[in-house]
Amino acid sequence: MIVIAHISDTHFDGGERSTERAARVMSYLAGLSTPVAAIVVSGDITDHGTEAEYEQARATLAADVPVLFLPGNHDARSAFRKVLLRKDSYDPSDVEDPTGTDSPVNRVHEAGGVVFLLCDSLIPGRDEGLLDDETIAWLDERLGSVSPDAPALVCVHHPPVELHIPFIDAIGQRGADRLAAVVERHPRVAGVLCGHAHTAAATTFAGRPLLVAPGVASTTLLPWEGGGVSTELPPGLAFHVLGEDNRITTHYRVVLHSGESTGRTS
Repeated sequence: MIVIAHISDTHFDGGERSTERAARVMSYLAGLSTPVAAIVVSGDITDHGTEAEYEQARATLAADVPVLFLPGNHDARSAFRKVLLRKDSYDPSDVEDPTGTDSPVNRVHEAGGVVFLLCDSLIPGRDEGLLDDETIAWLDERLGSVSPDAPALVCVHHPPVELHIPFIDAIGQRGADRLAAVVERHPRVAGVLCGHAHTAAATTFAGRPLLVAPGVASTTLLPWEGGGVSTELPPGLAFHVLGEDNRITTHYRVVLHSGESTGRTS
């Protein structure tokens, strides 16, 4: 059994509120009786993509287990690389930008016997997402070559499916059929992890579980809840439990105060 923590959309903005909410979640994770294998942070790390915001994120999201970052639409690749990856132990070929053209930040990391494929769906200056041809080819190649006997999780910020939240669906992932084709080609993919929606959600994609982390900075209210965004509801996270049969069970938690939580299972 492998347990992975999944948080998203911290939106560090230099203020105390975003820092306190993220620190509350990290304090809860640090207090677990058994540490998780890794913590996935699925995008929108910062609100404006500044180096100062990334410094704030780096300090607040530090942990004694691997913390795996990927960009979202509020992030900026150059500052993301400079601050979050400056002392990274990942394969350098996954984080370098040799052309100087602000190329996608695609990385692979192994933790707890799982291969994490961290994919960049950022379109600079846009809210919607896309895995470009370079990223799709990278993902296909890495799924076929990196520890092929280990289960894999594909991690991306923008959900590649409709979540039935109109303003989120309008800025979702474009060209999702290309990602679906890659996932279908590789049976080792146990699931797809996403952020962006600021609400916990679970569905399927290309025949695999697709699991969306709740937001740390805020919570999206569903259309039948009246819509909009709540900054009063507490931050949340997901625990993904990968069994020996590669089946994923997800438990969602909200963190009321430092070290205190409540939640539900799906």
